[in-house]
Amino acid sequence: MGSVYAALMASAGHKVHAVTLWADHAAAIQKQGLRVEGASGDRTVPVHASTTTGGIDPCDLVIIATKSFDVEAAAKALIPLLCPQTPVQTIQNGLGSPEKAAAVLGADRIAIGFVGGFGASIRGSGHAHHKGMEMIRFGAFARLHREALETSAQIWRSSGFTVALFDDVLQMVWEKLIMNVAFSGTTCAAGMTIDEVMANPDAWMVAQACSLEAIAVAKAAGIKLDVGNPIEHVRKLGRKIPNAKLSMLLDHLAHRRSEVDAINGAIPVEAAKYGIATPMNDAIVAIIRAREATFTSLLTRQVFKAAMLRHGRCGYTPPCLTNQYKESLTCSNFIACLPAPSLASFLWLLGRRNIRPSPLSSSSALHPEDSPTLRRE
Repeated sequence: MGSVYAALMASAGHKVHAVTLWADHAAAIQKQGLRVEGASGDRTVPVHASTTTGGIDPCDLVIIATKSFDVEAAAKALIPLLCPQTPVQTIQNGLGSPEKAAAVLGADRIAIGFVGGFGASIRGSGHAHHKGMEMIRFGAFARLHREALETSAQIWRSSGFTVALFDDVLQMVWEKLIMNVAFSGTTCAAGMTIDEVMANPDAWMVAQACSLEAIAVAKAAGIKLDVGNPIEHVRKLGRKIPNAKLSMLLDHLAHRRSEVDAINGAIPVEAAKYGIATPMNDAIVAIIRAREATFTSLLTRQVFKAAMLRHGRCGYTPPCLTNQYKESLTCSNFIACLPAPSLASFLWLLGRRNIRPSPLSSSSALHPEDSPTLRRE
């Protein structure tokens, strides 16, 4: 999604800085521009892209468009880009991201953002695609002034986006969340697109149950859902991007960690506050976590194989394979300045002495015969 934001805003004449740790993506954008095709047309625009915030002046607007589990790291990295009044927009699926940013940057500069109906994906370095272009919603997390919300919304509108501002941010968040929990976990677990889920009675039973559990939690929490029939609302949103493979499924196809904890995994956490059972979301979360555990095993085998190829069979064991290693599959990018990132996904294996595979692009799927390059510092 970040690449879509960046290209359309740059195309509208805004000065955009894209910051992504996906070096290949940043290099391709710097060399040949950022190409975005799909519902908004087909354009290639020059965008300043880098892997750090170094050299970027303080910004009028900062947008964090990372995966939910990378928001805290992104927030810490963007501190040098902030003026006293710079608003920061967090645009992630699920629950918890604004709280992470607020803990680092202060609650009163944070705006919560949600998008719907885009179905974005990366086709290759410097090249993104999106299937739709629906509304983007923003609201103040705490006491961000309405004027700041309106000013930043105008940047989006001038770039071709439809924007709505909400005073009731809980309503805004949960009206999107009941759709996310229906399709994100189900399409990932079943390996289906949205229309395939809606057409399959068994898959739709799972998706609907996940959504109904979220709807029950919203009702218990006193959150207003102004969508008419909530399940028909979910189906209506799904019909807008029927052939889309949602980000959670794309992550699993590339053997990456997903945002299941922030989406389906958030429902049991919230439900526990009201004594509500969520058996379907519990099951979906368990299935997805179990699958992601196999990604760890695969990555470990790859690193060990690459280490043996490099060091020979001399008894050398890479430090990252001794004892316990920390493994993080992350999508770490954010947009700095008058918006803009690039959806970057890459793999880091963090060892005690920094032996790790080089980053892999978001379009790369890991296979048993792959041998990541090891870099030692």
